[in-house]
Amino acid sequence: MVQFDLTVRQKAVFECLRAPHVQDFLLAIPIDGLGQHMSPVEYRTILKYRLMIPLFPVDEVCPVCHKACLDSFGEHAVHCRELPGFKYRHDLVRDVLFDIFRCAGISAKKEAPVNFLTDPLEGRSTLRPADILVFGWVGGKHACVDLTGVSPLVGLGGSAFTVGQTALKTVSGKVTKHEKACLDNQHVFIPFAFDTFGFLVPEAVDLLSRVQRVMHSNVMTPRSMNVVFKRLSFAIQKGVATQLVARLPTISM
Repeated sequence: MVQFDLTVRQKAVFECLRAPHVQDFLLAIPIDGLGQHMSPVEYRTILKYRLMIPLFPVDEVCPVCHKACLDSFGEHAVHCRELPGFKYRHDLVRDVLFDIFRCAGISAKKEAPVNFLTDPLEGRSTLRPADILVFGWVGGKHACVDLTGVSPLVGLGGSAFTVGQTALKTVSGKVTKHEKACLDNQHVFIPFAFDTFGFLVPEAVDLLSRVQRVMHSNVMTPRSMNVVFKRLSFAIQKGVATQLVARLPTISM
């Protein structure tokens, strides 16, 4: 199990919480119809995670994956890849982003099969569907938006910490893997990476900023509300809260 020096972790978390947009979820208005709601347990748990209040007994086996021990602050819980929790976080953020496009009047499709790369031997696509395909987004070309959520504190202590470094590294790998295939097929690749505290890579910020401008033009929304970033931020934190709550001891709930 990865052990964290508390002082190192505190410094890293404080830096994470100072990044742009990571506090936006606190300003989101609770609206059940938009999925902007958390149970009292979820809200308390996500605040404890962000405030560095211990959540789990040390060395207790993860009740979901049964393969690793929990750490007190929940880092295993938020990067444990055991389904359904890990996939739920990704899909929740994807679904909210897709709904944001829809509300802004932007034509898009969720889980769109693009079939750029095929295996001649198998006769089927070897490239998974785009999380969201936005039609005519860049110079008339469709944009393949690829969502990835990461934990920024994994491996903390081995080297100097920089806010967003894990998300940015993930984007670099995604671009290397998918961008050329998209460009060769007259599409644009947009990596949309975020971390558990709500950090957004520049590509995600640019995308959301443009969607916000479109929404201001197409929908009667006060400019000061900045609803796009608030909705997305809330979805990220709700997804993280769900992963944490799924592993809480019953007495904590």
